[in-house]
Amino acid sequence: MEQFVRDRITQLRISKGLSEYQLSYDLGHSRGYINNISSGKSLPSMSEFFTICDYFKITPAEFFDSKIKSPTLIVKAISEMESLSEDDILLILTIISRLKK
Repeated sequence: MEQFVRDRITQLRISKGLSEYQLSYDLGHSRGYINNISSGKSLPSMSEFFTICDYFKITPAEFFDSKIKSPTLIVKAISEMESLSEDDILLILTIISRLKK
């Protein structure tokens, strides 16, 4: 489980195009904070884990769902789709189905 948390933070960080230093800074920590997590020297506290989830705009459940490769993008897509009409959402679903073939 510890390795999963480290790997998931790394995956989220890379998918957002962030360096370890930038993510550490954005979270209000010293330069090596994320590096210490990634390298196995430490793990985030529970409150810091929630801060990381908030930073990436994902829920803890989405963090632990390994089937979701880019949860930040999925959440953003869903958020954008909420303002669309039902017809537009059906069109998007048709496009997704076609792309999956």
